[in-house]
Amino acid sequence: MARPSDTSSNLPEKRGIFTTTHWSVVLAAGGGDSPEGVAALENLCRAYWYPLYAYVRRTGHEPHDAEDLTQEFFARLVSRNDLAQVRRERGKFRSFLLAALKHFLANEWRNAKRLKRGGGHTAVPIDTGNAETRYGGEPADNLTPDKIFERRWALTLLEQTLAQVRQEYSTAKRTEIFEALKVFLVGGTDLPTYAEIASSLGLREDTVKMTVHRLRKRYREILRQEVAHTVSSPAEIDEELRYLFAVLSEAA
Repeated sequence: MARPSDTSSNLPEKRGIFTTTHWSVVLAAGGGDSPEGVAALENLCRAYWYPLYAYVRRTGHEPHDAEDLTQEFFARLVSRNDLAQVRRERGKFRSFLLAALKHFLANEWRNAKRLKRGGGHTAVPIDTGNAETRYGGEPADNLTPDKIFERRWALTLLEQTLAQVRQEYSTAKRTEIFEALKVFLVGGTDLPTYAEIASSLGLREDTVKMTVHRLRKRYREILRQEVAHTVSSPAEIDEELRYLFAVLSEAA
């Protein structure tokens, strides 16, 4: 199997880290006059709605209210020129989003409940069909709303990374290989041996070993890209990665 980054590979070329879904694009928008900044904010909100929904639920709101409040929060964030409140020193998108939600819940949620969802504006779509199903799978422990937000944020990053790697292999018509090897990305206590996988795929054992190495390398590359979307500069990527893995270690 060729490296995903090789020009001779069947896998698609890697996307540039700095895309229009990058938090730095939102920061550069300043007062929100930039269509690119608004679009970037909408895309980021679509990707990270669930950690906020989980936060709202953990604060004690019922499912329907949590859906309404999360929708209204995003609608106001995108449509009410709230980008004017964004400053570079606010740092990471994760921190900004949670602080903005706390302000919203503390000061505006009662009025928001009486409004038509989204206030007439297009809200960031929330998959209401599985929101509560996902929340029902959260650990029934004493995680604070802040902790559950951080945990879900970290897991969402990993989920999106895995989905992108899966898509690359699917595009290259290598889905069977990905499905057989993804266990080496998600971890576990009862992993198959390279010999077992080689036998099931009809490959040499050393080929499987090299393929796993390249798969892990590509996974790490895409994870860095995902984190890069949510920080204001490349210098913050490693710090954010360390923090997110620390969050996951605490929750383990």
